[in-house]
Amino acid sequence: MSGANPLRGEASLIVTGIVRRLRPTFAALVAAEEELGPLFALVERAGSGGLRLAEIAALFWHCLTERDGVSREALGDAVVEHGLAACAAPLRTLLAQILKGAGGHD
Repeated sequence: MSGANPLRGEASLIVTGIVRRLRPTFAALVAAEEELGPLFALVERAGSGGLRLAEIAALFWHCLTERDGVSREALGDAVVEHGLAACAAPLRTLLAQILKGAGGHD
């Protein structure tokens, strides 16, 4: 798999030993919103330090571009394995894309 394209708001995370791409498409964000509630509230919780581990894993799951061979549990395990500090970078990328959109890059 090729690396994430930051110009598209993509991020990457190693899951099951493979670099996986996280892309916040409209469909992915709608699915995340269905599960997690309004995305703006999610961003606010993240900004105030109130985002839960399950919410991070759920957002990553919905933004995962290829799920072949990846279970949701394996993705959650990867988040725990890497730790919150390492997951902060892809999370920040996805949240920035939610707020700014494709045209909002500086």
